[in-house]
Amino acid sequence: MSNIPSELKYATSHEWVRAEGDGTYTVGITEHAQELLGDMVFVDLPDVGDEVDAGEDCAVAESVKAASDIYAPIGGEIVAINEELEDSPESVNNDPYGDGWLFRVKASDESELENLLDAEGYAANIDED
Repeated sequence: MSNIPSELKYATSHEWVRAEGDGTYTVGITEHAQELLGDMVFVDLPDVGDEVDAGEDCAVAESVKAASDIYAPIGGEIVAINEELEDSPESVNNDPYGDGWLFRVKASDESELENLLDAEGYAANIDED
């Protein structure tokens, strides 16, 4: 069973969201997603300042197996990206909930978080896969 931290929110498309307490939210892909993708070779991130809508594809993770779109779980403005991934995309595999984070978004509508799953709901979702 994949590690699914209980303090995070999850999208059915396998992204996680962590509230930073200042109106911004850090986004990454779940351990389950990185296990499916395999070893990361490149991550194409959005640009700081980009506006994204919830459910919009805004990044791409390329692994030895496949390239996969990454979706914004909530809408808003991209305020930071994980520049370390340019040189170390394997961080997404090694520490998906820590050093492997992808981008940070300033939420335009925090009520969109209500559409996301808690850890239990996400675990049930991946059990159906």
